[in-house]
Amino acid sequence: MPHAKSRGRSGDPAASRFQPVLSPSSRPPRPERVAEQLRQELSSLMLTEMKDPRVHLASVSRVRIAPDLRIATVMISAVGDDPERRAVVDAMRHAEGYLRAQLGHRLENLKSPPHLQFQLDESIAYSVRMSSLLRELEPTVAADAASDATPGEEPA
Repeated sequence: MPHAKSRGRSGDPAASRFQPVLSPSSRPPRPERVAEQLRQELSSLMLTEMKDPRVHLASVSRVRIAPDLRIATVMISAVGDDPERRAVVDAMRHAEGYLRAQLGHRLENLKSPPHLQFQLDESIAYSVRMSSLLRELEPTVAADAASDATPGEEPA
């Protein structure tokens, strides 16, 4: 009796050597999916469950999570001046235990909710500052363009 080789489902011995390639449009990696789920749940908790008035004018802009899903860095964007924004982050740090407990009930796909590290997201404040600087420059650029134009020509 001849020796039988193990074969793939198609019966072709070469078919067992090749693994299927996932398309680029397949699901994102699990840490990214969990980070997005955390962002949504934390945003919902901030709006509906938290009683601290400091957090009502804030939002979760981004969540980065470690590959082992144990630590999540939560970026908080808030309106107001610098002390008010820092107070929002302090309030979130103070509520970490409450938030982790709520996440433990809501996220059944995790063994334990990750430890939360809150940081102030400066990107929105930075973009507001750049926009105001550009608005201040706009009249001077238009005036410079008008003075550089020769008589009879329109400014570019």
